[in-house]
Amino acid sequence: MFRRAFWFTAGAAAGVWATTKVNRQLKKLTPESLAAQAADKAVEAGHRLKDFALDVRAGMSQREDELNDALGLHQDPHRPDNVTALPGPRRLRAIENDQSNHRPTLSYNRNEDH
Repeated sequence: MFRRAFWFTAGAAAGVWATTKVNRQLKKLTPESLAAQAADKAVEAGHRLKDFALDVRAGMSQREDELNDALGLHQDPHRPDNVTALPGPRRLRAIENDQSNHRPTLSYNRNEDH
């Protein structure tokens, strides 16, 4: 008698466990649940993309600073827009060369050909 009661209880427990598992899986496959899972994955992908973009931006900034140091460029704090400028002597040479090579531009009116 005790053996039958044990197996009956074990079978009932296994049935309840299996039914619970199947119902959980079925709930995961409902359209609402699938939509929620897709939305969660999209949000997760968005966060990963944002983190990637921030890493790229930080790397770009770091590399730009390295290149500015290598080229001798620096930030001039006295400029209102904080534009990167050449150091003093190189900047003056660049301005002089720009003014000496300045040629007047010829205007071209394509309507004059007709």
